[in-house]
Amino acid sequence: MGSKTLIIYNSPILFEIFEEIKENLNFDVITLDEKKMVRSYLDKFENYVIVSKDENKIENCNLLNVPSRLDKILEQINIWFLGNKFASQSKIQIGNYFLDLNSRQISNSDNMLNLTEKETELILFIKANKFVTLKDLEKKVWKHSSDLETHTVETHVYRLRKKFSEKFKDKKFIKHDKKGYYLQ
Repeated sequence: MGSKTLIIYNSPILFEIFEEIKENLNFDVITLDEKKMVRSYLDKFENYVIVSKDENKIENCNLLNVPSRLDKILEQINIWFLGNKFASQSKIQIGNYFLDLNSRQISNSDNMLNLTEKETELILFIKANKFVTLKDLEKKVWKHSSDLETHTVETHVYRLRKKFSEKFKDKKFIKHDKKGYYLQ
């Protein structure tokens, strides 16, 4: 199945409409008409929305009730898919941690730590580049000119290391050697 699937539950007429326009859609369309069948199929889909005229809720499902206009149906479906995609893309794994870009929180299985915007940018930049020099960080993350003498980066790294040490008991999250800064 594709990465986005619209499941039409108990509405053959709506399914026929979508079948006629499926070449213009950016998602797959299937139809199901038994609640037990819906539950058994859900594990096969990455990103799905169930559309139904049935007022009864389907347990643990992403369910949209069908409005009367097709353009409104398509708008609701695309908003739902976009929301699902955004939520799944907002979490990034960094070693044993998960960084939530929406909330700017980093966590492991036991604890969670709030980050500032700069701390988040710092972590993402180092992750993306493996090893980064002090000058790279000053220029790319802080937008400082290369001839400016400052200890901003070292101060931020020190504070971030301290936070990780206190919250996660991790003294090796951001390391430094002659190549530059890197993540453990």
